[in-house]
Amino acid sequence: MARKSKALESAFQSKLKDDLKERFPGCIVTKEDEQQIQGIPDLLILYGSSWATLESKRAFNSSHRPNQDYYVEKMDDMSFSRFISPENKESVLDEMEKYFKKNSKKRKY
Repeated sequence: MARKSKALESAFQSKLKDDLKERFPGCIVTKEDEQQIQGIPDLLILYGSSWATLESKRAFNSSHRPNQDYYVEKMDDMSFSRFISPENKESVLDEMEKYFKKNSKKRKY
């Protein structure tokens, strides 16, 4: 990936983390290490008793690296996982909010 493209994706991901923390107060957002598991989604979001993963892309039609489709599908079967880009960000976050509301149990921490 070219340096400029990587910078665009990194800027989108940084803003996305802020948006997640604002939309889901108290959530924990971690950046996953692709060096540990090739294709693992970029972000893990822990919220209440639920979790989700997001693979951020600089654009909706950006190419997928090896194993990314596999892990997004596998983690979506387990919980909630999506590819996210500026073009589909709001719809993905809306879907994730519905998922969290449906599946999260209220807990006192």
